[in-house]
Amino acid sequence: MKKLFCVHRQSVWALALAIVVTGWVTGASAKPWKFGVMGDTQWTTADPAGTNPYTVPVSIIDQVEQQFINAGVKFVIEVGDLTDDGNDISETTRANAAQALYNAGIGFFPMRGNHETYGSGNSYAMPIFKTSYPQTQCVGPHVFGAHDCTSPTLPNPNSTDLLGLSYSFDYGRRGNNARFVIIDPWVTPSVDVNAAGYDFGWSIAQQQGWINDRINKMTRGAEHVFVFSHQPLIAENHQDCMFQGYTNANPSMQNAFYASLQNNGVAYYISGHDHIHQRSLVVSPDSTHSVHEQICASNSSKFYTPKTLDNPSWFGQKSRETSLSQEKYTVGYYIYTVDGPRVTVDYYSDSHGNWLSDANYPDGTNDLVNYPLNVTPVFNFVKKETWGYSQNGKEILVAQGGSYVLTDDTLKALLNGEGGYVGTKAQILNGTNNSTARDGSLNTTGGVGRELTKAVDTGWAPRNEDTISDIFFLWGLGELGATTTDTYAVSVSFEPRMVREGVKHVFLATRDGHGHWVKAGNNFVVGPYESHYSVGTYGVDPKTKTAWAVTNQVGGEFAVMQGYPEHEKWERGDHFEDKMF
Repeated sequence: MKKLFCVHRQSVWALALAIVVTGWVTGASAKPWKFGVMGDTQWTTADPAGTNPYTVPVSIIDQVEQQFINAGVKFVIEVGDLTDDGNDISETTRANAAQALYNAGIGFFPMRGNHETYGSGNSYAMPIFKTSYPQTQCVGPHVFGAHDCTSPTLPNPNSTDLLGLSYSFDYGRRGNNARFVIIDPWVTPSVDVNAAGYDFGWSIAQQQGWINDRINKMTRGAEHVFVFSHQPLIAENHQDCMFQGYTNANPSMQNAFYASLQNNGVAYYISGHDHIHQRSLVVSPDSTHSVHEQICASNSSKFYTPKTLDNPSWFGQKSRETSLSQEKYTVGYYIYTVDGPRVTVDYYSDSHGNWLSDANYPDGTNDLVNYPLNVTPVFNFVKKETWGYSQNGKEILVAQGGSYVLTDDTLKALLNGEGGYVGTKAQILNGTNNSTARDGSLNTTGGVGRELTKAVDTGWAPRNEDTISDIFFLWGLGELGATTTDTYAVSVSFEPRMVREGVKHVFLATRDGHGHWVKAGNNFVVGPYESHYSVGTYGVDPKTKTAWAVTNQVGGEFAVMQGYPEHEKWERGDHFEDKMF
């Protein structure tokens, strides 16, 4: 297999076994929790229905917020451009539109985007932002469990420009918690717009010391860190970035930022600005560090089209980006689940898609009966894809035509008490990335898009009362909109000493859509996996003490079990010979 990129996240935690043990035990026993992320909210056209006042798409916001309420998220982060014109009355309208979240006990943590700087005589929306969202300083009635808020200390000690604009906060209990770092580089009254004409204020370099402190893995006390800013590191349509210019600007500033993120285990940098769902792996200008970037789908009446890769305003920088997933012209949102060392991200978007922008929103003149011009339709949100990572797993990038084969072991650390890690080995034994999907970032005008790469991530949780192996997590084999993936074979080792006396059946199990453990196949065999086995074949190899299955499910959880789950029936002929163990 050609591995484009491989990193084992265990090395981050191997620095201090005591920290590892404490974090894993706490994370395994604590209840998973969720937060939501939404994109830019701008209304950019006429409003015949009268539901989108002052350039705020309330008709879209209401529908997305209801999805967050239904999902039971703890809070929502919006990635900037809260309105289209940035005026105080518009910013107040957007703040009021979050009331449904507050009523449900859900926090709302926004940031400024470039459109916040477009208002008339309102100091770039700074006063109205701070008045509307005191929770960014952990004060007021809408904090909802966020704590430890901080903002940068600026070179000018008398400046409070960034108080509550660039900010961080923590959520969750130690071992099952996360830190959120929001970076605001936008113009402020005390910093002149730079000579290039971009609306930038306090630079990333001026804030880098604060960023380093907040994400420092040795001192932060948070399992995960998520870093946000309005602009992407490398976008698909917009060619500006947050380093005070185009994507080739200030490379030393960029290198320091990327290095800080990777060295401190920051898996995801999350942004907006582009109104496109995009996942990429982006590498620093000096090619030494990288981070996953997620650009949020639109929550606006505006959608953008990717610019061609050879557009001169990219200055050759698009080669630093590996495209993983893309969806254009749709309204969507994200739900992150934090579960100890693991994070799972679900992306939902409207099933119709292919909406048109601005004056043609939502469907132009194609179907004015079902989609009146400039009136938001009722969206049907469906899950489009899932990805994730674990601090105790590894990641490989698999190009189209590449092999999924990998091996991952839990740390050989025996923990005290029930449910400790026992050194389980998991493998993807076979499988090829047969995808032919491409994104819309054409190599040249009229050309073809980039082939999409798959980021395959693994992770672990300790065994529980149901399993005789540690639990193996797998993300990233699927692709957008698909309910199955390429056929692959997965195996997990187990300890024979854990098999109860008299048990005749040991098998690989997986979680179904309701969270129940079920057999990972329907055609059981005894012996090693063989490459000719088809989907649905599963078995156990007594010689290697592994259970395996051939599947095309889009990742999930795998573990070895004995007997049958209570909700399944004992099937005659499925058990082993007495001499098996």
